Amino acid sequence: MQVDEATVRHIARLARIAISDEEAEALGAELGTILAWVEQLGEVETGDVEPMARVVDMAIKQRRDVVDDGGCCDDIVANAPVREDHFFVVPKVVE
Repeated sequence: MQVDEATVRHIARLARIAISDEEAEALGAELGTILAWVEQLGEVETGDVEPMARVVDMAIKQRRDVVDDGGCCDDIVANAPVREDHFFVVPKVVE
């Protein structure tokens, strides 16, 4: 598939890339080669191939969905300049 210079310049403008006339010609040929390769992929028969997310079949490790405080509240607020119980104290910004 051949890509003309107007299409190359349009793609460059959309990508916000400045290209010279020589670059436009070279990119047109390069894009044509890439699109020809993509067309070749369309010729491959994939009707019997099952869709997959990864090459190796593996199960995802799952943990129990338990809500807890992490058990480290004191460690979290230990370096706070001002704290009250397990909370940070900050200046009031809205009246």
